[in-house]
Amino acid sequence: MTIDRRNFLKVSVSGAALAAVASTPVLGACTGTKGKIAGANKTKLKLAFQEGIAPGDNLHQKFDFMEELGVVGFEPGGRGLKDRVKEIQDALKGRNIQVSAICAGFSGFILSTEESVRQECIDSMKEIIEAAGALQSVGVIIVPAFNRQKPALPHTRETRDFLCEQFNILGDFAKQHNTTVILEPLMRGEAFYLRQVADAASICRDINNDGVRCMGDFWHMTHEETSDMGAILSGGAYIQHMHIASRKRRAMPGEDGDADNYIDGFKALKMINYDKFVSYECGLKGEDRDATVRASVDLLREQWEKA
Repeated sequence: MTIDRRNFLKVSVSGAALAAVASTPVLGACTGTKGKIAGANKTKLKLAFQEGIAPGDNLHQKFDFMEELGVVGFEPGGRGLKDRVKEIQDALKGRNIQVSAICAGFSGFILSTEESVRQECIDSMKEIIEAAGALQSVGVIIVPAFNRQKPALPHTRETRDFLCEQFNILGDFAKQHNTTVILEPLMRGEAFYLRQVADAASICRDINNDGVRCMGDFWHMTHEETSDMGAILSGGAYIQHMHIASRKRRAMPGEDGDADNYIDGFKALKMINYDKFVSYECGLKGEDRDATVRASVDLLREQWEKA
């Protein structure tokens, strides 16, 4: 029998693709008829705001605005958090709002060549982790090293092994406080070491510690990932948090017009049954914060339904 090489390759590739899909529980279990995702209506969009997003002069005013919009998460910064625990707890009493993740705030950096700088990072992270546990936060976000932080360890296998070792220690400490440490990949203009969700997820996999997780950020994913869906599926169950911003100027989602399309990413979040927060980390280009934020929230909910 004569086999046409081109047709053979087509059949082989398509067969391999079908086998891969069939062997992937997430996709096999979540894909239903007519392109819809089974159980999609059960997966809710849980929006969160960082402290500067909502209008208001204090936490009570900001939380009033958030509750009116149905925003259920609050992401405070980590710097000085230990001194704000009671303030935040009191402001949240009786409200349908939880602390989502804690946005960094640590000192030093874990990939410094200087032991004293690394220790400063560990000590400050532990302080924030303790506060995060008291606030029942899902975790504390950490970046291994920003481009501006030097001198840094070289990008080698030994450095990766060292990073895994250090995060395993922090993960154990986080588990003691019922929270996690969350690795955040950033675009190459901001950080040299960790740029894609799959890289962060592979570190979580290798550490194999429930106290170590990762996240995705639609702004950074715009620059570093070929696909929102691919990035999120590569993170899978390791994804503990998500950030969102407009695609071009890192403003409110929606302020960059048609570029601000998150539907494929939202589809992926539904596929992995993501039950954590999608948190605003962005600026504002318009003059009317109240109206812009409201329109942005409406846009994300509309896209979530389309997903």
